Amino acid sequence: VGVGGDPMNAHAKPPLDIAAIRGEFPILTREINGRPLVYLDNAASAQKPRAVIDAVSRVYEHSYANVHRGLHTLANEATEAFEGAREKVATFLGASTPDEIVFTRGATEAINLVAAAFGPGLEPGDEILISQMEHHSNIVPWMMLAERTGARVVWTPVTDTGELDTEALSGLISAKTRLIAITHMSNVLGTVNDAAAITKLAHDKGVPVLLDGSQAAVHLPVNVSEIGCDFYAFTGHKLYGPNGAGALYARGDWLDRLPPWQGGGEMIADVHEDRITFADAPHKFEAGTPAIADVIGLGAAIDWVSQFDRMAILAHERALMDRAMTGLADIDGLRLIGTAQDKGAIIAFALDGAHAHDVAQILDRYGVAVRAGHHCAQPLMRRFGVDSTARASFALYNTAEEADAFVEALKKARGFLI
Repeated sequence: VGVGGDPMNAHAKPPLDIAAIRGEFPILTREINGRPLVYLDNAASAQKPRAVIDAVSRVYEHSYANVHRGLHTLANEATEAFEGAREKVATFLGASTPDEIVFTRGATEAINLVAAAFGPGLEPGDEILISQMEHHSNIVPWMMLAERTGARVVWTPVTDTGELDTEALSGLISAKTRLIAITHMSNVLGTVNDAAAITKLAHDKGVPVLLDGSQAAVHLPVNVSEIGCDFYAFTGHKLYGPNGAGALYARGDWLDRLPPWQGGGEMIADVHEDRITFADAPHKFEAGTPAIADVIGLGAAIDWVSQFDRMAILAHERALMDRAMTGLADIDGLRLIGTAQDKGAIIAFALDGAHAHDVAQILDRYGVAVRAGHHCAQPLMRRFGVDSTARASFALYNTAEEADAFVEALKKARGFLI
């Protein structure tokens, strides 16, 4: 479904050893309410392996200094590691060059960056095309931009199974469409959109594409060069990395064409009392001191996850989801939100007669951590006629036993609540 990546990768790397992988995550040894932690809140934020924890600690213990322009040893070491992380992100996403990668605090900031940079070129009546399945991070920046410029946000509908209505999307692209901003994988539905097909459809009509890869970059092999998108945003904390570090990929000369969105140190070439010249991309979009240790930690997270076959990860996570969904099938009053084919390992559900928050609190009694609420996707909640759902989301380190524990805990929760 347009994810890109190398299918031959499966022959290059050993099978997954989930027990050994779990051993690399200190937090997974915790007990919650006297029971082993079953962490199924991965779509919100994933846990961190020892390799990432150590990488961040090592920066502060051994080689912390501000990056760029320093001539002393610590500054050189920090800069080398920081820019090395940029190279790792570029390789991970399949970018043509590290210069196409801008470091941000996460996908939210990356999308806001594009929105701010596009703003000066918009006129009243111009259109930004998004979908009903978007996270607020890929809704609110465009609505704020529309308020400032007189442009309008146009919504692509979602089907009853939680799939993007691609026929409607095609019909909504008009001469006024200036950008299409679509999630690659929904954080609620698990739906994986055909990124390459959407990009081709848009490009055939002269429209650039931004993809929100916050979920997809974690669970799918992604190759932005193969997809062909203009922008790709992702965040590190869902990819087993630190909080506060993510990246924006921008294809070709987009970073040269767009104006910077924040001013300060690092993003300048020269400052006079009457004029400013900006640094070359990507640095002109990285004002101020960056999250140095966190970016280096993101590089460590990419190293860690890249040792595994991405297709094997995808198969493992989907197998866990399928196992859980089989167990959920005989729970009366349970409604699944999102049943698209080949979806990612996310299960959003509503239980008749029970609020999602109550469900989550009872699951926590049994050590099972799930998310409850609108998942920063209120238009999608309204599309399916609910105020909130509970959501179980699987990661590489989850097991079949944990999938079973989730199902059993949910059955007990239903007994308490209904």
